[in-house]
Amino acid sequence: MKKLTVSSLPLRSVISDIARELDTDYSKSCGIYTVRIPREIGQGLITATDFNDGLGLIRYDCQFYEDLEIEYSVDKVHPVKFLFCMDGQISHKFLNESNLHQIPKYRNAIVASSEHHGHSIRFKADERVVYSSLELDRRRFQGKISCEPNSIAKSWRDMLNDVTAIRTFYHEGFYSLRLSSIFEQWDYYEDRDWLKKLHLEGLAYKILVLQIKQFRDDIKSEGNKTVLRKSELNQMLKAVKIIENRLEGLPTIDEIASEVGLNANKLQQGFREVFGKTVNLYIREKRLETARTLLLNTDLTLIAIASTVGYRSQSYLSKMFRETYGVQPSEFRRNRELRRINPEVFND
Repeated sequence: MKKLTVSSLPLRSVISDIARELDTDYSKSCGIYTVRIPREIGQGLITATDFNDGLGLIRYDCQFYEDLEIEYSVDKVHPVKFLFCMDGQISHKFLNESNLHQIPKYRNAIVASSEHHGHSIRFKADERVVYSSLELDRRRFQGKISCEPNSIAKSWRDMLNDVTAIRTFYHEGFYSLRLSSIFEQWDYYEDRDWLKKLHLEGLAYKILVLQIKQFRDDIKSEGNKTVLRKSELNQMLKAVKIIENRLEGLPTIDEIASEVGLNANKLQQGFREVFGKTVNLYIREKRLETARTLLLNTDLTLIAIASTVGYRSQSYLSKMFRETYGVQPSEFRRNRELRRINPEVFND
């Protein structure tokens, strides 16, 4: 296993050390530091930037041709690392411990070493890894805490206030869908754009806030969790398919959630995050969209259409249709020939 040793802080010095260990150069632009992996070792980039008040972001998007370990060993208190694995898998170990923590795709970990002990991050050979680390210097960050952070879980507050690193802290879980969308915004600006640094600083604080909220959710009992994880997106999409394909005789929301392996609270939160609406509103819109399509493209009676989309009566379909489209279903159908000639008529 190839080993790189990082013996400096903050992150701009981390990039310098990695470049030295790889026997290559690094670049600097608008406060953003980048090292490109040499072709004989692998491929990809490691990019980092520091902000005021003890925050920093570093992103690894790389692949190595042999197993590789980066050892972060500095004779001072290390920052808290919020590790997020977007692709591939990394392993983490505290240098004073033997336990190796696996952090695969869609998982994240909060790691704080004790005293001056460092960290080890390991990469598997020939596997592309994309992971980001939000780094927080607890002593410098104290200036941002203007009042008692009572909304934060006690164990998290204790870790945040442990500026001399008396205790080790480790917590892992699946990161949220909202956190995933934050990381996808990394490349909104070119690296040489001054706005990129401001943009990344904004992302850093968003990540921290969402990580705090996610931690609160992590420690709840399973049935009370509401934060949808990135890993659970496929389950939510299965719920969407159930709604789309089974409007007639649609199960209850609790039954849909159970069928896809989520609790109802988390399913509702997922629909709010992805579609900006509740499950009930999504179902209503899907029923009316389907009814509108059937009115345009079939000769089914209104009673049959109402039954097909899951409404209990023709009159209820008419009421909901008029509220949404401003016209009765029967009137909408009478104009379908005109609608075929001019599809803009009656469009919202």
